[in-house]
Amino acid sequence: MDYKDYYKALGVERDATAEDIKRAYRKLVRKYHPDVNAGPDAAAAERKFKEVGEAFEVLSDPEKRAAYDQLGANWQEGQAFRPPPDWDAGFEYSGGRNPQADRDQFGDFFQDLFSQRAGFDRAARPGAQMHAPGQDHHAKIVIDLEEAYKGGSRDFTLRKPELDAEGHIVLRERAIRVTIPKGVSDGQHIRLAGQGAPGIGQGKPGDLYLEVAVTTRPGFWLEGRDVYMDLPVTPWEAALGARIGVDTPSGRVELQVPDHAQPGKKLRLKGRGIPGRPPGDLYAVVKIVIPPVETAKARQLYEEMARETRYDPRKKTGG
Repeated sequence: MDYKDYYKALGVERDATAEDIKRAYRKLVRKYHPDVNAGPDAAAAERKFKEVGEAFEVLSDPEKRAAYDQLGANWQEGQAFRPPPDWDAGFEYSGGRNPQADRDQFGDFFQDLFSQRAGFDRAARPGAQMHAPGQDHHAKIVIDLEEAYKGGSRDFTLRKPELDAEGHIVLRERAIRVTIPKGVSDGQHIRLAGQGAPGIGQGKPGDLYLEVAVTTRPGFWLEGRDVYMDLPVTPWEAALGARIGVDTPSGRVELQVPDHAQPGKKLRLKGRGIPGRPPGDLYAVVKIVIPPVETAKARQLYEEMARETRYDPRKKTGG
């Protein structure tokens, strides 16, 4: 998707107050409203009208605006854009949004940015209601692969956006200690009862739902509960077979590399993936690493191999 500069759309600075944004929106809505634009300029005015509405929808809400601001100010309008991984980690927000309504009303940029979150809009509470439960809150936390395997307890800092007395966005921080269950998987939610918004009157507080994002170190990746890892082997280990020791997230294991192993071959370790019922599997994916020619002896061995094998990999593929 292409980046949209909502501040530019409303003609305000990034440090604009809530009142500045509201004032700019009202001015532009009057200017581009379809009822006052007809003739050859009507289509362009309608596009601008929708663009202004989308920008105001985000920048007028403290939670949406804070999330949008976290993406940074270094993007140019129309640039190809992809949010960085876990850009919203540690960001606490309230629930209750309707992604389909956003798709109907706004463009793909708004939809792609915010539809994955549980929501930002505050649920309406009737003013006459004396007692009401607090609203549930949501946040994303990031753990590493070893924590997903073993579980444990860790402290996280959550940031919740609010408007200060002057109408500027401020982030309030709070620290929470989270018990991470053994075998938690990427995308799973952890519920913290009573950690959401306070209730009204005698209403119970809402809950806090933490979406878990599992990060992997280089050479590892996840598919559900299955864990994949690169298995670097030498050409002779791949050709002749070998038994090698490998460090995995659950400990060191011995792997048998079969002879004639080709790049990409998967060696499965059943039940060695993310723990669960049932647990995932661990797949070691063969990656052949060519040793550098650093000595005359090494060059001689390569030359001898070339003479003896007469192997042409291109002939097999028709290249």
